[in-house]
Amino acid sequence: MIQVPGAAVSTAAPDASHSPKCAPTQNVNRTVVNNDLGTPGETSPPAASLLDTGRRCVSSPPTCILRAMTPNEPLVGIVMGSKSDYDYLAPACEMLTHLGIPYEARVLSAHRTPEQTSEWAASAESRGMQVLIAAAGGAAHLAGVIAAQTLLPVLGVPIPSTSLNGLDSLLSIVQMPAGIPVGTLAIGKPGATNAAILAAEIIGLHRPDVRDKLRAWRESRARDVLAQTLP
Repeated sequence: MIQVPGAAVSTAAPDASHSPKCAPTQNVNRTVVNNDLGTPGETSPPAASLLDTGRRCVSSPPTCILRAMTPNEPLVGIVMGSKSDYDYLAPACEMLTHLGIPYEARVLSAHRTPEQTSEWAASAESRGMQVLIAAAGGAAHLAGVIAAQTLLPVLGVPIPSTSLNGLDSLLSIVQMPAGIPVGTLAIGKPGATNAAILAAEIIGLHRPDVRDKLRAWRESRARDVLAQTLP
């Protein structure tokens, strides 16, 4: 086990009866390394544990556990335009955690931090990342700006942050000019979940272990549906 700077990490075994509540911290720009939750085919949803480095576990007792990995190991980069967007991105973090895929998450703005955004995107491939997920609301330029700086696949998640409920973000992200594609997902949490699944499918092309976990997850979903009964 390792301790992420600025985050309290328990070395105790997870207690399935407690789902930790996590609150955003001020510094959300650190690398996260997540752990593999449960066994393949498990039907229970992934626990809301320490999902990104911008969150600190405040549960009692803490049940957030990290696997020891080096900072350059994240395979997926998640970036959002504001800390408030995390509520919509949490399902992506949970899904990646469930599939055992290490990721990093941070806040960057296409308009307020353009230089840092470009630097992060341009260096992502050299730092070992394979897929980037970018979420933003309103004008939602973040995914497009990042896609212009890298050859990695970029998945855009529109955030419903304005009175238009994300339709403006969806149209902004999906209408990329020819030559700079952004794979655009649904608005909000469903899009975040699917972005993580697509990222896992891309990584799974060269990682049989990830593909096997995806297959087991799909099978567990099918069992859940078939087990449902009507009154």
